Amino acid sequence: MSEKPVDTLTLEEAAKELERLAAEIAENDRRYHGEDAPTISDADYDALRIRNAEIEARFPELVRADSPSQKVGAAPSGAFGKVVHAVPMLSLDNVFSDDDVRDFLASVRRFLAFPAEREIVFTAEPKIDGLSMSLRYENRRLVTAATRGDGTTGENVTANIRTIEDIPETLPDDAPDVVEVRGEVYMRRDDFFALQTRLAETGQSIANPRNAAAGSLRQKDPEVTRTRPLRFFAYAWGETSAPLGATQYDVVKRFGDWGFPINALMQRCHSVEEILAHYHVIEAERAEIPYDIDGVVYKVDRLDLQERLGFRSRSPRWATAHKFAAEKAFTILNGIDIQVGRTGALTPVARLEPVTVGGVVVTNATLHNEDYIKGIGNTGLPIRDGRDIRVGDTVMIQRAGDVIPQILDIVPEKRPATAVPYIFPDRCPACNSHAVREEGEAVRRCTGGLICPAQAVERLRHFVSRNAFDIEGLGEKQIEFFFQAQDPALAVRSPADIFTLKARQEQSLTKLENIDGFGAVSVKKLFAAIDDRREIAFSRLLFGLGIRHVGETNARRLARHFVSFAALVAAGEAAEIPEGKGDKGNAAWQEINGVNGIGGIVAEAVVEFFNEAHNREVVATLLEQVTVLDEEQVGDVSSPVAGKTVVFTGALEKMSRDEAKAMAEKLGAKTAGSVSKKTDLVVAGPGAGSKLKQATELGIEVIDEDAWFALVGKG
Repeated sequence: MSEKPVDTLTLEEAAKELERLAAEIAENDRRYHGEDAPTISDADYDALRIRNAEIEARFPELVRADSPSQKVGAAPSGAFGKVVHAVPMLSLDNVFSDDDVRDFLASVRRFLAFPAEREIVFTAEPKIDGLSMSLRYENRRLVTAATRGDGTTGENVTANIRTIEDIPETLPDDAPDVVEVRGEVYMRRDDFFALQTRLAETGQSIANPRNAAAGSLRQKDPEVTRTRPLRFFAYAWGETSAPLGATQYDVVKRFGDWGFPINALMQRCHSVEEILAHYHVIEAERAEIPYDIDGVVYKVDRLDLQERLGFRSRSPRWATAHKFAAEKAFTILNGIDIQVGRTGALTPVARLEPVTVGGVVVTNATLHNEDYIKGIGNTGLPIRDGRDIRVGDTVMIQRAGDVIPQILDIVPEKRPATAVPYIFPDRCPACNSHAVREEGEAVRRCTGGLICPAQAVERLRHFVSRNAFDIEGLGEKQIEFFFQAQDPALAVRSPADIFTLKARQEQSLTKLENIDGFGAVSVKKLFAAIDDRREIAFSRLLFGLGIRHVGETNARRLARHFVSFAALVAAGEAAEIPEGKGDKGNAAWQEINGVNGIGGIVAEAVVEFFNEAHNREVVATLLEQVTVLDEEQVGDVSSPVAGKTVVFTGALEKMSRDEAKAMAEKLGAKTAGSVSKKTDLVVAGPGAGSKLKQATELGIEVIDEDAWFALVGKG
């Protein structure tokens, strides 16, 4: 059958898939990191992430605030003390095919601007399926052990870690005064099966070695942990008071000299052919390796190149994990439900006869949109040889590098005689408003807007979500309760209503603390949490408004550029969207469109939002209740380019365009993709064209690459 590749998705399809992926990954993060009780395999989980990353790479303007690419792990459990990592513990991006590996190596070479003939050495080692751990040594003695947590803050499990024989209490004299050794706590399969047998005698069970390792490490009594056969591999590091070496390989070997177990299958590779050959050797030997692995990790070996490559929001550019393939399975399609999302999109979801795929029970799968059900692709050509999907069909599902889980095809010879074509609804199941499909769009949307409970509730949930206003005590159930409430003293229909709730309560006979599910203490905490958000960062407010295509990343980009919310509102109201190819729009439009990372689709959504009278009314009412703080300066505020807007143009010779922008932003500058009156500096390389001409006409300072390095002290 013909899969639907990312490069054929429309903008609407991509936004819908990202919404679904974000929700599913967040729930699995909670189960995996917070409860040590995942309901899908690691391969399935990582497949969700790779699909998400592929879509975001093609549609960067659609990156959501709740995107897994913006987060690491999950919040630490409250059962242990918290440890703030001196250096964040980030996750790795994942790839699934040999071609993906080649693309990864090409992206490294492209970022560094290295020619094809210049060698880049990588390390390749098995990816251990365990629990990430950071061990902090001060004056060569173990002082703290912490889990990854959310990447910034982890759980303090020092007492339990001290029971693991693989982990030394002290380091030799050549170790730095401060060093954080990082790696994976895991359990061998034979040890796991022995433990499983012992626990079965008491009526307990553990799903797999990874769960066993995580659960054993999180025992409140370290003596229980001592009875569990936990092991450790060292492969990374965090804060150090002195350099550990020049290469990844040498540092890991040094860990081995200090007494840490290191993986014997780690090796240096000098080409993509060597990397892939080592991957396939490990893949073939996977069943014989005595511990669980789910792929092979590749890292740029030279640490100075790692430093140059730097990091994305949740992962390093210099490393990736090449995951092993997942499985397919067959089951019965019992029904098709329609879900209504925050933007009004009607999304079909397959309800399946439960089936196990790779050790995980699957009950639901994506059906993308009505055309996908009919057997029509995005281009209008048939997919699955034109076979439609019907309730009662036997279907093939997959949980791998595509949308997970996804119905790939049907088994025609098993189709029941009573099966009929599925008719996609033209009415919203939540409010019965007309659901329309605009020309060129794959998604059908509810026209109910604010009267649609599905959209209104989701918009309020989004407004109070973690990366927006983050109001503790206003979870899904509470938002639903306040939205459905008929009493004016309790009703919350818009964001501003949240901030008037306390005042309405004080003047009403209906008291929240007397309602089931609430109490005097919880109500007091809720009002305090609401009051704590009467001052809010610009980027959080902007994200919380739910403007289409403005996720957390784009909200930060806009906030850092405009600094004040009032400036963005003014630009949004003044901007004129270009009508055709020759129309560049007015200055306000060019400024929004020129913000680094913001394209025409996002700019248009912002302008349309602030040109809509109803939206301005909602915002104005909200601003009567909250104060929006100017966005804080990011980067080195003492640098000579801090706060300035810089445009790079032409063929840079000493660094790639991406590396140049990353350097500027690290120094506190703002980078833009186009020249305007607000541009402070243009760095022009050979071949600079229209941007250089425009800068000259506007009298903007123009320097070459050498002058840039001299200016920022990197020459």
